[in-house]
Amino acid sequence: MRAVDLFDEGVEVPCIARELRVSEKSVYQWRRIWRTGGREALRSRGPCGYGCRLGPHLQTRLVMWLDEGPAAHGWADDQVWTAARVRTLIGRKFHLSCSVCGVTRLLHRMGYSVQMPARPAAERDEDAITAWREVTWQEVKPSGRRPARSSASRTKRA
Repeated sequence: MRAVDLFDEGVEVPCIARELRVSEKSVYQWRRIWRTGGREALRSRGPCGYGCRLGPHLQTRLVMWLDEGPAAHGWADDQVWTAARVRTLIGRKFHLSCSVCGVTRLLHRMGYSVQMPARPAAERDEDAITAWREVTWQEVKPSGRRPARSSASRTKRA
C-alpha cells in the first residue's frame, strides 16, 4: 500500500493526495485509520453491500425447484424461468422479498443465463419475413450516408 509507505516517510497529505490522485479528505481518513489500526486496518474488506440473503442450503433448494420447471409451480403458459418468476418463487417458498435485478445477479452467480426459446414461434411466417426484408425494408432503411450540409452552414461566421 503506497499510502502507508508515504505515511511512514512523513510525506505531507497534499503531496500524497496529488501522487495517488485522490482527494486530501481521503488521505486524512486513511491516515487516521492507519494511526489507530495500522496497515491491516486499511486492507480492503471486499465489496460493500449486503451479502446474499439465500445461503448455500437455500440456493440448493432453489435449484431443485428451478429444475422442476415453471409448470410445476403454476406457470403453464410457457416453460421459461424469467427473473420476475424466480422472484415470485423465492417469495412464495422462502418468504423473502428480492428485486428483479437482485434475482438476476443471483441466477448468474448460480450459473444460470438468460433463457432463449428452443425453437422459433409456431406463428412465424418465413415467407412474410422474406418479403418484408426484400420490399419494405429496402424502402425504409437509412442509406448509411449523411445528408449533405447546405452551403449556408459551410460558410464561416465572422
